[in-house]
Amino acid sequence: MDIEKQLDNLPDASGVYLMKNKAGEVIYVGKAKSLRKRVRSYFQKSRNHSFKTKALVKRIDDIDYIITDSEVEALILEATMIKKHNPKFNIRLKDDKTYPYIKVTTNEDYPRVFKTRIVKKDGAKYFGPYTDVNAVHKTLKLLRDLFPLRDCKKDISQKEKKDRACLNYHIEKCLGPCVNNVDLDKYKTMVDEICLFLKGKQQDLIEELKEEMEQAADKQEFERAAELRDQIEAIKKITEKQKVVSSDFADQDVIATSHQDDLACVQVMVVRNGRLVGEEDFIMEGTSVEAINETLIAFLKQYYMNANYIPKEVLLEIEIEDKEIIEDWLNDKRGSRVYLRAPQRGAKNQLINMAQRNAKYNLKDYLIKSDYQKRKPLKAVKELQTYLDLSQPPIRIEGFDISNIQGTDPVASLVVFENGSSKKGDYRRFKIKTVEGPDDFAMMKEVIKRRYSRLLEEDRKLPDLILIDGGKGQLNAALEVLDELGINDQAIIGLAKKKEEVFVEGKSDPIILPRDSEALYLLQRVRDEAHRFAVNYHRKLRSRRVTHSMLDDIPGIGQKRRERLLQYFGSLDKIRKASVEELSEVRGISEGIATTVYNYLREHTRP
Repeated sequence: MDIEKQLDNLPDASGVYLMKNKAGEVIYVGKAKSLRKRVRSYFQKSRNHSFKTKALVKRIDDIDYIITDSEVEALILEATMIKKHNPKFNIRLKDDKTYPYIKVTTNEDYPRVFKTRIVKKDGAKYFGPYTDVNAVHKTLKLLRDLFPLRDCKKDISQKEKKDRACLNYHIEKCLGPCVNNVDLDKYKTMVDEICLFLKGKQQDLIEELKEEMEQAADKQEFERAAELRDQIEAIKKITEKQKVVSSDFADQDVIATSHQDDLACVQVMVVRNGRLVGEEDFIMEGTSVEAINETLIAFLKQYYMNANYIPKEVLLEIEIEDKEIIEDWLNDKRGSRVYLRAPQRGAKNQLINMAQRNAKYNLKDYLIKSDYQKRKPLKAVKELQTYLDLSQPPIRIEGFDISNIQGTDPVASLVVFENGSSKKGDYRRFKIKTVEGPDDFAMMKEVIKRRYSRLLEEDRKLPDLILIDGGKGQLNAALEVLDELGINDQAIIGLAKKKEEVFVEGKSDPIILPRDSEALYLLQRVRDEAHRFAVNYHRKLRSRRVTHSMLDDIPGIGQKRRERLLQYFGSLDKIRKASVEELSEVRGISEGIATTVYNYLREHTRP
């Protein structure tokens, strides 16, 4: 690309810019008040750029941009693009795992409370994220002890409630909305109280419960008053364990950092109603000790992008650039004023110091664990290099497996291990497109060709070692394709499962690795993971095909009824086991249609 022409054509408007390398990968995303001024500044030699910026500029081959109406809009779009592309040169949250939330299904007439890792815009309320899953389980257990909400998945809002009550109702763990045994307003009041608790407003909740208890006592409903008394005492015990850190009963997030090399630990202390109710720590990559400002800005954008609750006050260790823009964005998300403050003295500064100490400790702990994890598999990688006589250690291994039953729904899997550990973000699944019938060799050829022709087109690095699940036949099929692609001197092996024999190019006899060697364990992990990944994908496709085809063949069952049946029961097997009465409980399924479904599934055996 002609970068100079692109720079000349940049608009003097706010927006987001995406910098790409020769392979077309987005390597940096940024926002600007003026795209023209900001992007051109990267290429001005007179500026004193950091080493990181100089390295970025050397790799820029193309620049895309998106114009926005405001800086706030640009900030939101920038955070979205960073999450989507995970650019190498952006400061980013290292954790690729999803954190648990507590979901309250306020979009239902009789809400449930449970753990989830998926946040949707479905009208429900989400509390979190929580870094400690054990804390989530303990909180849910406490809530179920205190509040008898239903936890079944039945759709009880659209049908006449004529079910038999479950065990939870009889042991007083559920009020029994499925049998129409609870007033809807009373149930919603209980849900509101749960939401208060999850927001950290325990004191407000206690006051509400006290008022309810007094009203129950005045009405001589002494059993209800005793229940409320016990709830209050249980909540008080929880509250007593929470440290009071603010005398003005404020809601605050306290954020501080600790840096080492290109990593940073960002500590978040969650203060609600003046009490420290939780702490979370996050590792960020691509940072530097000199750029605390950049680390905090990047974290704020990524952390609050999907946050379901934003406090009135966010305390930071330093004043940051773009403070007003980020405040405007948070104001909009919260629906009221949010203040970003960097206290230099007093109680709030003491909170910052506490967060900094925790960040320092947690970063040290992370580095110790990370170093241990890196060194542990390194032995296996070195052993493998020695046993296979490789020119370099097989840091990156790509493993392949084929899964099909007599040629039906054939699929293949690609799994990736780096330095002995799985790298699940790089896994790939393939539907076989060109092979008819059960021909594993031809399927392996197709997948190898699709994978490595693409890497060549994108000018991406090949793996240090390719592992094929199988013996000589599968290995030779893969070698034939690599030869066609002009890929020479690629380390590739076949691992035959029966005797764990390792077949290599140019040798008729297999290599037998010591049964107790770390090298063999590593190869087995790669092979078994590829097999698991392929089989799961094959089962998923086959189950989807069988389920849809069988239900589609039933008279009177269209797309909507099929989806409702699957949503209600979860699988074809459970639909098959259901009685006519149970089938008729599904919305849109009359007793006549339920009888048709019941008879059809018993007349037709599983294919």
